[in-house]
Amino acid sequence: MIIKLKQNISHKKLNDFLDWLNEKGFDYHINRSLGGILITLLNYPKAFDEKSIKAWDIVQDIKRVEEPYKYASRSYKREDSIIDVNGIKIGGDNTVIIAGPCSVESKEQIIEIAKKVKKSGANILRGGAYKPRTSPYSFQGKGLDGIELLLLAKKETGLPIVSEIMDASDIDKFEDIDILQVGARNMQNFSLLKALGEQDKPVLLKRGLSSTYEELLLSAEHILARGNPNVILCERGIRTFETATRNTLDITAVPWLKERTHLPIIVDPSHAAGIYNMVRPLSMAAISSGCDGLMIEVHNDPVHALSDGAQSINPERFDSLVDDLFKLKDFLNNENIKFFD
Repeated sequence: MIIKLKQNISHKKLNDFLDWLNEKGFDYHINRSLGGILITLLNYPKAFDEKSIKAWDIVQDIKRVEEPYKYASRSYKREDSIIDVNGIKIGGDNTVIIAGPCSVESKEQIIEIAKKVKKSGANILRGGAYKPRTSPYSFQGKGLDGIELLLLAKKETGLPIVSEIMDASDIDKFEDIDILQVGARNMQNFSLLKALGEQDKPVLLKRGLSSTYEELLLSAEHILARGNPNVILCERGIRTFETATRNTLDITAVPWLKERTHLPIIVDPSHAAGIYNMVRPLSMAAISSGCDGLMIEVHNDPVHALSDGAQSINPERFDSLVDDLFKLKDFLNNENIKFFD
């Protein structure tokens, strides 16, 4: 159950109400950022009489939320959340294209790619400054230098930037990054999630390699419950028994999540397969499933990329793909084909 309090209530009235909740034996969580003061009751009997709460004049509204993920649930918010990133809308009827290299390698590389993906229709530039790698001997990213190069590309093109943050202690380093990405390996790094919940910056949360839908939403809940409503979910493929591809794209995640959460969800077809010539069909499938956008790895010289070259497409392939993606989107819209009942 979520209790929304009225605006501008006195400290005394709030404390009196909290004392009453304590007397009744409720466990609760207070959120002071999502539209005022919200109080989530963590334990209450289903037969509990809500009238005793509504009798308090400081209470504006009450919502029962049965799901363990309270703020991420459609029960809490029926309409789609739309995340604004420097004027780029993610969610609702919008389709966003995020593109760029796996890793920032040089000034020339990132600026060239940024200009080309923008020309093709990308809305947001991606690029890894810090790279979590399975092997400690693989390229780990350029760190702070990589962030500076991303900011140069942003200045050159005007594209907002998304880049992966790996540790809560690095938040200050990402002050000028527009979207903070939490990678699949960090989806359950709860100290990082809680720290990001205390920011007002959008967070792109990738699903873990072996995580369930509910686990993904509960990870998002750690961010939402701390007061940051700007969460974007990302399906990037999961680990299965299949070894022919890097991962297996779980396209079912899109309609399942769309039914149960108001948060936008994008799809990463590059990591899903790990094979560049599968990016196109998986992108088409993702758009047809009703996702809110795509995150695609693009490199100007994939063969010599320092990381994930095998799954990166070149700018020419990206240009052709984006053109066909928008044709598909227009067709679906013009034919009034509905993704959901």
